[in-house]
Amino acid sequence: MAMTGSTPCSSMSNHTKERVTMTKVTLENFYSNLIAQHEEREMRQKKLEKVMEEEGLKDEEKRLRRSAHARKETEFLRLKRTRLGLEDFESLKVIGRGAFGEVRLVQKKDTGHVYAMKILRKADMLEKEQVGHIRAERDILVEADSLWVVKMFYSFQDKLNLYLIMEFLPGGDMMTLLMKKDTLTEEETQFYIAETVLAIDSIHQLGFIHRDIKPDNLLLDSKGHVKLSDFGLCTGLKKAHRTEFYRNLNHSLPSDFTFQNMNSKRKAETWKRNRRQLAFSTVGTPDYIAPEVFMQTGYNKLCDWWSLGVIMYEMLIGYPPFCSETPQETYKKVMNWKETLTFPPEVPISEKAKGLILRFCCEWEHRVGASGVEEIKSNPFFEGVDWEHIRERPAAISIEIKSIDDTSNFDEFPESDILKPTGRVLCNLGCP
Repeated sequence: MAMTGSTPCSSMSNHTKERVTMTKVTLENFYSNLIAQHEEREMRQKKLEKVMEEEGLKDEEKRLRRSAHARKETEFLRLKRTRLGLEDFESLKVIGRGAFGEVRLVQKKDTGHVYAMKILRKADMLEKEQVGHIRAERDILVEADSLWVVKMFYSFQDKLNLYLIMEFLPGGDMMTLLMKKDTLTEEETQFYIAETVLAIDSIHQLGFIHRDIKPDNLLLDSKGHVKLSDFGLCTGLKKAHRTEFYRNLNHSLPSDFTFQNMNSKRKAETWKRNRRQLAFSTVGTPDYIAPEVFMQTGYNKLCDWWSLGVIMYEMLIGYPPFCSETPQETYKKVMNWKETLTFPPEVPISEKAKGLILRFCCEWEHRVGASGVEEIKSNPFFEGVDWEHIRERPAAISIEIKSIDDTSNFDEFPESDILKPTGRVLCNLGCP
């Protein structure tokens, strides 16, 4: 039939035009995401091939590596298609709380499986930081060795919150363990530092820098072995991790900071009083952050080894080396580490332990690990460590687990109203 007068488009109602526009945008986004996902998958495949060539693998080894990679990609796509919402999980208990949300023990209603649900309030985070976090977690899920990394199974969001469904590790975290034990023996410290070395190296091999290695990000599984968590949260979500938060401070020591001669007892008391509050605050603490991270000259993966040295010091001494009354004072101590990194004579430790700490906490170009992880493994402090089978041996401190939902190794937290359904799921795994 011939068209006369106005075009069909001009006869559309405004409502129809809006629906057409929405459909157009939806289709464009859908196919744009498909293309992006395909390009990312190809990039990961090319990266795998490059790594295998650099390692000089034989054809059979390459075939096995490709097969394992394909299984991970398939699992990732399967999880990505899973459409879940808050109503699919039953909340059991709050097991953690931070500046931007909380972590709950939850049970999936249809399977009965228990997970840790990390809830992040969207209003408290910048949009690009949400994208960075989810993408970092997604890449770790696809590529990382699950022995050393806390696995993420699902991700979704509603109007207020982001929800990350993670592997539940009933052993708690290293911060809670240190709060219970005060200090660890050198044998216990050797075990946990050795496992963390392997955990950090596993993500370095994938091209990741954690940048937020600290005791509350070292989780313990049911057998007491270490797994790393919180990838992506180190890229600016806390003011303490935004270098500009400290750059405006004078790097020189204030006149009243002439090393306020706090003895080890006072430092330990200060740390016990402040550590949990600082961990949950938006300010946080720079205790574990390498000095080069605060500089404008850049940094590399060696910053993670500095953080490990600080944790080792805390395990043996009872508080980190730059412990102060305020984050600002701590920052200044970190920046002046050559004068402030000292060992209290009233808390004696071995020369081997002291030597490794000083090799971790030094100028980045001289730091142990600069020439590779084997340099760390060969340090005298790790004499006798069976690096190949460390996860197969009993943990240095046994973890008592009574049931699959046992939370006795976590602090007690009161219930909150943060977990309220506010709408249908907007996305699944991998969406910003």
